[in-house]
Amino acid sequence: MSVIRTLIVDDDFLVAKVHRAYTERVQGFEVVAVAHTGRDALDAVERLQPDLVILDVYLPDMSGLEVLHELRHRRAPVDAIIVTAAKDVESLRGAMSAGALRYIVKPFNFERFSDALHSYQRFSGRLSTLDEVEQEDVDRLYAAMGTAPEQVLPKNLHRPTLELVMKTLHDRSDAASALDIAESTGLSRGTARRYLEYLEGQGRAVMELRYGSAGRPEHRYRLASRTAAHPPAC
Repeated sequence: MSVIRTLIVDDDFLVAKVHRAYTERVQGFEVVAVAHTGRDALDAVERLQPDLVILDVYLPDMSGLEVLHELRHRRAPVDAIIVTAAKDVESLRGAMSAGALRYIVKPFNFERFSDALHSYQRFSGRLSTLDEVEQEDVDRLYAAMGTAPEQVLPKNLHRPTLELVMKTLHDRSDAASALDIAESTGLSRGTARRYLEYLEGQGRAVMELRYGSAGRPEHRYRLASRTAAHPPAC
């Protein structure tokens, strides 16, 4: 997988340093520059052509949203994740309208930050393999960023049960088999397997094979956002 070249933009030097350190902790990301003003950010994008900008809203010369809109006006081929203390709805609306892929409100921890980067990594990887898209491809891309619209589930699946299975996967530190999910939720093993296979098909979970001393390999699942942080067991 190619390295994702990233630009950090924040007016606070210490915060920018933290964001840089967080980004460099995530495998597959490289920080190519740090900017502290909107103008410097625009110049850095033009010079360095990064893949991703991690962008604050509050900047001394222009807002991060103005930076983002200017990048869209210039048709710069760069994606953006907003990381900011701005909690007003208008800032969120402006970021969404300008195409920000994520909006993370400060303060946050490394897990929250890395989850956004891992989601972007999946999104970027999938998009790079496509020449044209069908609706299923679009749904998978949105799911990769965790921004999928609520979908109509197959007739044999129910949303409360799906959310229960997802929560159970999220709360586990290791990959889970259908039997693990069944024992944790009270579902039957077959029902648990059906929901796990659906999540895998939607790109929201990843299946790993665990080989024992004999017999067929065991199918184990974890949420896609946790895959990069937890290599498959062999």
